[in-house]
Amino acid sequence: MDFSKLYRPSALNSFQFIALTGLLMSAGAHLILYFFVGHIPTGFNWLYVCWIGFYIFGTLINLFGKPGDGHHHHH
Repeated sequence: MDFSKLYRPSALNSFQFIALTGLLMSAGAHLILYFFVGHIPTGFNWLYVCWIGFYIFGTLINLFGKPGDGHHHHH
């Protein structure tokens, strides 16, 4: 099992990449809301749970998916 698929950017699949991007963007929005608005909307923290779940889903696909399941054409 190649655990570099958890952290190496070139080894991440689309689900992992989207989850990490969403996590970083949510954290940025959280900081902006906290420091400049002074109020975090109710339930905002659930975004983190969703992004982590999305990342775990992508990780399971990445680690246990068949390596030959790429886009290939049958002729």
